[in-house]
Amino acid sequence: MKKIFEREGVFVEYKEKKVKTARNDLLIHREENPTRLWWELKETIKGKRVKIVVYEVEELD
Repeated sequence: MKKIFEREGVFVEYKEKKVKTARNDLLIHREENPTRLWWELKETIKGKRVKIVVYEVEELD
């Protein structure tokens, strides 16, 4: 095995918004958008047999 991709960042931006309807029902609207990092990974692994391991990087507040 050889390393072909190593980057750090957010792959998919995720947003969640609560919306009230006319009948006072509460709906949750979810939106996911792939980032440039996701597209780069997709292009790198296209057509290859790969093993993907994902680590969560702790964010500092």
